[in-house]
Amino acid sequence: MSIQVVRKRVSCSAAAVEAALRWLAVRKDGRPLRFLRYAIEDPASEPAAVLGALVRPTESMTTATPEVRALAAWGLILDEISRIGSIRGSAGCDILNAAFRLGGVEWESTLDERFGQLRNLPGAFEISPPSTTTPMHLAWRRAVIVDLAPCLARNLEALVRDGEAWRFYVEIARASFPEPRASGRRAPAGGLQAVFLERQLVAVEMRRKTVYRRLTVRNVVACEDGVDGYVARALTGWAGGLASLPVKGIFGCRVETWPGAQPGDPMVVDLRFPKPLRKGERHEFISLACDDDLDEERCWVNVDVDHHGIATREMDGEGKVTGGLSVSITFDDCVPEACWWYAEQTEYERMVRPPAGDRRLLEIRRGVVEHTFLEPCHPREEYGIAFRWPRP
Repeated sequence: MSIQVVRKRVSCSAAAVEAALRWLAVRKDGRPLRFLRYAIEDPASEPAAVLGALVRPTESMTTATPEVRALAAWGLILDEISRIGSIRGSAGCDILNAAFRLGGVEWESTLDERFGQLRNLPGAFEISPPSTTTPMHLAWRRAVIVDLAPCLARNLEALVRDGEAWRFYVEIARASFPEPRASGRRAPAGGLQAVFLERQLVAVEMRRKTVYRRLTVRNVVACEDGVDGYVARALTGWAGGLASLPVKGIFGCRVETWPGAQPGDPMVVDLRFPKPLRKGERHEFISLACDDDLDEERCWVNVDVDHHGIATREMDGEGKVTGGLSVSITFDDCVPEACWWYAEQTEYERMVRPPAGDRRLLEIRRGVVEHTFLEPCHPREEYGIAFRWPRP
């Protein structure tokens, strides 16, 4: 990676850095690295306005991609948190780990919920844990104002003038992942369905502004012995999912349903295989979901990767998709004014229309829009196609 230096005056005040850190910590729907990358990719977005003090200094890496620049900013934050832990001890580090979703813990959504989790972590407190999260919020305020923000501000001021020095922090960020980001499959955490998808084809038929039919073809490989089914979960732009809709097993599966875990939860739809799969055994199955509520307006067609991931795109000589994730949408007379694909974005991010000329924009041809994802789809991420309807 070649990095060139740009000498440009960028404000890196401790107050601006503190505001950026606080904004990152209270996000409910994604890891900080994702927002850093989005702030760089879309300079007109809210994340760009709030996180400018953290990401603008990375402009000194003139040849770096947005992902590399985001990694550099994230690596700097990780490095400072590590230094604070070595000076202040584990207590201060635990607070920052919870705030920024570090440490290999399955953190909850809100900052207060994450602080509540600290009470149950072994070794987080020398004495009995507090009964409320107030001490954690006070410790967080002290950590970000006294320790983290001022140190980051000083380093950012220096890095504005030395683009080459960012390389060190890029490597810190890359080393923080369980396995290299360039590899095809990330090591998935627990709670995932024990299959890897070699291919997933999603064909959607729209009626007015609603997903009327959704046909899904899945080619799976069992990741352990005894895999006998697949729990269907497919989001299309509203709270809930297709699990609450009528689902049919078209090929290679039969449908079983049961109530959700909590009152009001949608029905759980289990697509049962003809026989349990052994580890490494392959199976293809097809399901169809229908929504008769044509008054609901949908804003995207989403694929939630709640398993071990989806393979890299593969095509045969005739252009047929033989591997990876492919989504196609057929519209009726009601056609959106724009469509674009998204990958690993929050609901807020995916609804921002890319600028003209952006590679994510998709052309609607004869009422059909489609996209096949080039890269592998990773566990616990979401991928799909979003669209904007004409205003009345």
